Amino acid sequence: AAINFLGKGGDSPPCPPPFFLRSFPVHPEITSLLTYPPEDNIKNRLHIGLRTDVAVLISNCDVTAYVTPAPPPNMAAPVLWLAAAALLSTVCEARALQDLNEVFYSEIRDLLNRHTVRQSNEVSPPLRPREVLDWPASLPHLGQVSGVSVDPSGQPVIFHRGPRVWDHSSFNESNHYQHGTEGPIPVDTVLTLDATRGTVINSWGRGLFYMPHGITVCPRGSVWLTDVALHQVFKFRPGRTTPTLVLGRRFEPGSGLRHLCQPTAVAVASTGDFFVADGYCNSRVLMFSAQGSLLRVLPQPPEFLSLQVPHSLTLLEPLDLLCIADRENMRVACPRAGLQGYEARKPPAVTIQEPDLGRVFGVAASGEFYLLVSTSGWTSQVTASGNFVFAVNGPTSPIIPVRGFTLDPKAEAIIDHWGPASGFNKPHAMAVSPNGTALYIVEIGPNKVWKFDLV
Repeated sequence: AAINFLGKGGDSPPCPPPFFLRSFPVHPEITSLLTYPPEDNIKNRLHIGLRTDVAVLISNCDVTAYVTPAPPPNMAAPVLWLAAAALLSTVCEARALQDLNEVFYSEIRDLLNRHTVRQSNEVSPPLRPREVLDWPASLPHLGQVSGVSVDPSGQPVIFHRGPRVWDHSSFNESNHYQHGTEGPIPVDTVLTLDATRGTVINSWGRGLFYMPHGITVCPRGSVWLTDVALHQVFKFRPGRTTPTLVLGRRFEPGSGLRHLCQPTAVAVASTGDFFVADGYCNSRVLMFSAQGSLLRVLPQPPEFLSLQVPHSLTLLEPLDLLCIADRENMRVACPRAGLQGYEARKPPAVTIQEPDLGRVFGVAASGEFYLLVSTSGWTSQVTASGNFVFAVNGPTSPIIPVRGFTLDPKAEAIIDHWGPASGFNKPHAMAVSPNGTALYIVEIGPNKVWKFDLV
């Protein structure tokens, strides 16, 4: 979608500065973003792409803005764009405007980086996962499905192991992979599925990986993958099969700053900074700049945080929290992500740990949607998330069911339990769609992909 700011003639009468909605309902978080009164010396259009199905028009006497869903590739002038343009013509007259000054740019950046969370005490209840029956319609023979993410268009992307199986013979006591002579997996390991039918619409990854684990697709479409046999993390640009960034040394486990040891997951922030869960051996989380420079290691003094197999990561940027599936500690730990002035404040981690939580394998932020922001001089991304976290556990003990959870980090509590009618067996990872309407969970035995509508 796009938000366009347009000015009105200078002879217009004075008006109160706040914007007001002119048509169509909009999510409160988006409303909060749009109710910012820019200064009246605007020239450039500020385009914001967001995963939403609503259209809004906001205006005051100086500035009018409208937002509509992004047009499909085969439609040059969709109806909502025409409607928004017609509404604009009734509110403002087009005219040339002066350059947008740097003060306004900096205020907009600051506003977007704060993710426009409502500051009231009213909190919308979390959506509840509801199983989608008979999905997927059909899939090829899958190996252990170790990872799942969702691309910017809302299609689930899974990472599976083909004929390769992780068992007691896969690694020795020093965490070196024992079957490297078998070569990489000879089938496509990255599959993009149709969100409606569940059929494969794209696949790649043949001959690249030895033991797939985690996958993350960021808002720009780049794919991040972890391989526990290679002890490496890879970043692939959309449509590419050659990585643009590689972390770790091939087949070399280690605990130094240039080594990884069975890395499990990646979480990417709106700033481009990213976090790597490292993993089964090192039980730490590394924070990197967008260029791949190490910024921070979790835990570190004075943080009191001991991890045992950080298995999955998700960011709640509005709360500046990085939530970690701390598997063997049977909890979800959410330390400060450090994206909003970490050095200035170092509160303790939020921890959700209750008797029925068990070993937590996957976490995913609820209500997540992405905004792509660009102007003539800069481009950045914003990820806005809900304040709740979905989690799924795995086999722990006969008295702890394998199921899904909805967590409230602020209350440090489980607020809901859910799952499919037939139950989970060995869930391994989960992901929420960018528009916050669907949740996907994958299993490594039986090898399966689940879809849940969020209602």
